[in-house]
Amino acid sequence: MQRTEMPQSCITILRLLESTGSQTHKDIVAGTGLAPRTVRYALKRLKENGLVIEKFNFRDARQAIYQPKLAVSTNQASA
Repeated sequence: MQRTEMPQSCITILRLLESTGSQTHKDIVAGTGLAPRTVRYALKRLKENGLVIEKFNFRDARQAIYQPKLAVSTNQASA
């Protein structure tokens, strides 16, 4: 899916994650000013399209960590 086909909330969240790296749902809400429900929907769409990865949060198992897929491939290439 191209960025132009996604809702503006998805694009906003993807830009935030690309510039800051890994974030929790709460961090994304605070960083974008979007409603929590909007962030959940946008993250779902981004995950379905393979643009964002959800990872386990070892600091707080109640909250997942989200990161852009590009950051994962970059890290794997350097390993």
